[in-house]
Amino acid sequence: MGNFAANEGLSVFVILVWLGINAFLFVHFYMAFLVDRFYYTRVILGHALSWARAPAACLNFNCMLILLPVCRNLLSFLRGSIQCCSRTAARQLDRNITFHKLVAYMIAFHTAVHIIAHLFNFERFMDAQLEANSSSLPHVLSLIGNRNNESFLNPIRSNETNPTIVMFTTVAGLTGVVITLALILIITSSMEVIRRSYFEVFWFTHHLFIVFFIGLVLHGIGRIVRGQSFKSLEQHNPEICHSQFKEWGKDSTCPEPEFAGNPPMTWKWVVGPMFLYLCERLVRFYRSQQKVVITKVVMHPSKTLELQMKKKGFKMEVGQYISMQCPSISQLEWHPFTLTSAPEEDHFSVHIRIVGDWTQALYSACGGDKKGVQDAWELPKMAVDGPFGTASEDVFRYEVVMLVGAGIGVTPFASILKSVWYKHVQQNTNVFTKKIYFYWLCPETQAFEWFADLLQSLERQMNEKSMTDFLSYNIYLTRWKDTEAAHFRVHHEAENDPITGLKQKTLYGKPNWDNEFNAIATSHPGCKVGVFLCGPTPLAKALEKQCLNQSQGRAEFIFNKENF
Repeated sequence: MGNFAANEGLSVFVILVWLGINAFLFVHFYMAFLVDRFYYTRVILGHALSWARAPAACLNFNCMLILLPVCRNLLSFLRGSIQCCSRTAARQLDRNITFHKLVAYMIAFHTAVHIIAHLFNFERFMDAQLEANSSSLPHVLSLIGNRNNESFLNPIRSNETNPTIVMFTTVAGLTGVVITLALILIITSSMEVIRRSYFEVFWFTHHLFIVFFIGLVLHGIGRIVRGQSFKSLEQHNPEICHSQFKEWGKDSTCPEPEFAGNPPMTWKWVVGPMFLYLCERLVRFYRSQQKVVITKVVMHPSKTLELQMKKKGFKMEVGQYISMQCPSISQLEWHPFTLTSAPEEDHFSVHIRIVGDWTQALYSACGGDKKGVQDAWELPKMAVDGPFGTASEDVFRYEVVMLVGAGIGVTPFASILKSVWYKHVQQNTNVFTKKIYFYWLCPETQAFEWFADLLQSLERQMNEKSMTDFLSYNIYLTRWKDTEAAHFRVHHEAENDPITGLKQKTLYGKPNWDNEFNAIATSHPGCKVGVFLCGPTPLAKALEKQCLNQSQGRAEFIFNKENF
């Protein structure tokens, strides 16, 4: 229970508060349209009116929130401001994309309810207009407004139309269609399979949020939802006068009711976040205009490209990431990459695995397809935004640390391990961390090569300083060919590992996390162990489960996952 509270307690609290506010807004606005002012509107529409307006209020609230988790500079500022006070609160900011997705799902849900309710509303408005029965109160209410300078209740003003025409000829109907189409495209293109395989599709369709917000602000200006005006309510009590509708206007006690539309409210909800997001984009634009110099390009095995760069005033911390743009490839696309350099180095670097169209184009632009050395002036211009904070920034705040990387997910830990190396070379005694357990899971032998040099340097440095107990590393090869297996068996007894060249031998298969966590908990009773992962979701679930399952009285495991 203690580990669950430490890992998930604040997240659960935030989600419950968010759900509670949604529930409160839904109930409050549902009841708000059951008052006398909307009595005659309900005569035509019934409770479908409240079922349309309640989710609209929840939509306003969630559309206010949806932009905040993607304001990276704002989150980095908040993270740096609060992590000195509360490490737990700072870790919640690392789950910004998860919260962004939850809010998006809530927007989709309330949009569906809102649309379904309004489909019923338009059908009932149409039926009331077509009824042609002067003894029917809904029809009589629909006729109000036919004379000049007279307010109306039913937005369908003619019996020669249909809901489809109204949908495409009114501001509310047209903006509603545009908003819905934009939302469908944004959500469907955000599916994992599309985002990973066709990132450009995800990137460009996500920018339909601009169309979405413009349509959202304009959606209410037609004031299609109408109720009795406050002045009319003083003279005309619908509870009494509704049964005397044939005598309206003939008796001063029940004059003909007057109606007015609700003023648009959405802009009041979203103007603040939209302003913050605009400031965010201006900061990004300013940073993107600063000159970036590529000082070194290294083509590593397994199609991994290393770029070493310099930028005036650039300062970083371990585990941070940047967004990169290559104007010669695309003027619009920005891609996030973890920094693999250490703060102590005079440059910053990234390792990019070539897996898509954009990365392949960058690989070619940097001379990856050429055999000779490319001149510096031939290298592409790069724009860099960042750096931005991640969970890995907190790594040196724990006395005991577990670093788990899968494949190219080892990149944030390259920065951490390099920084460890520099701190010990410079004999920095202010390092709070006393033990690091490093696990790297990789499916192919070539992927080890670019990282092996760093591990060999660390291994040599730790041996020289008699600090072999400071860093324990376990490298796992999860897939191999029969020919490779035969080679491994022949050289297994060699002093250094045949794959990495390290004294620590490569392990085959996947770690037994039960054994690993139990061993660490036994070795460090009562300690807080920071578990940092950069890897796939199934591995994250397995590690998080282990962190939650550790019994009280032993080490307390705090789970952190890279999420950008």
